[in-house]
Amino acid sequence: MSEWLVLTLAMAAACGVVLTITVLRQRRVGEDDDPTETPDVIEYMTMMVGVVYAIVLGLAIAGVWEARTAAQDGVRAEAQALHEVSERVQAYAPTARDETRADVHAYVRHVVRVEWPRMLDTGQLTDRGTELLDKVREDVTAYVPRDDHENQSYQPLLDQVGAADDARGERAHNAGDTMPGVVWFGLIVGALVAVGLIFTLQIRRSGRELLLAGLYSALIAFLLFLIWDFDSPFGHAVGDATGPFTVLFAV
Repeated sequence: MSEWLVLTLAMAAACGVVLTITVLRQRRVGEDDDPTETPDVIEYMTMMVGVVYAIVLGLAIAGVWEARTAAQDGVRAEAQALHEVSERVQAYAPTARDETRADVHAYVRHVVRVEWPRMLDTGQLTDRGTELLDKVREDVTAYVPRDDHENQSYQPLLDQVGAADDARGERAHNAGDTMPGVVWFGLIVGALVAVGLIFTLQIRRSGRELLLAGLYSALIAFLLFLIWDFDSPFGHAVGDATGPFTVLFAV
């Protein structure tokens, strides 16, 4: 099921529930009911709850967006570092150069084809990926430069391997969901309270009031969906964040 379909169903469901409750509730209201009799304190409480919940939603969206941006920056750094290793090793002897490039490509293929799906499912990296990156490091560190030109390329290659290792560590740290379960509990309960309080304002069955009630509930559903979508720093599918690898390498 695509994310757009899930979003559409969630917004339609939230809007439908609110409108259905509003219409059914209005049918049970007597003719002597006066909507102007809503106490001022209820209006004040509804406004305050809406403001506080909007602030919480804004902080949650900012948090998951920042986490996703940092995670994807780390992916780009890892892919770029490995690309630099593959290019700068051109200065080495043909045998060492080809072996290092083959090991770099083997690591990238494993990351995209094997490690990434597991990372999305379990939030953990694979031991095989660590072994393949260690093999790349071994290729670079074990080589003995033959002249000044190769010696000048040696340290930058080590630095790029270290940068790739650091980026991999950051990827492992960011592999899990950003939002804790207790925060999700607060967001969902807050949404129910915020939507539930609009019924205390004695909404009538006029088209304008029903439209506003439906749009309000649909907006909250959209914002919660947005947080859920950004809650996975690397997306929900392999192709969501592996672009830096597939652009720089033929996987």
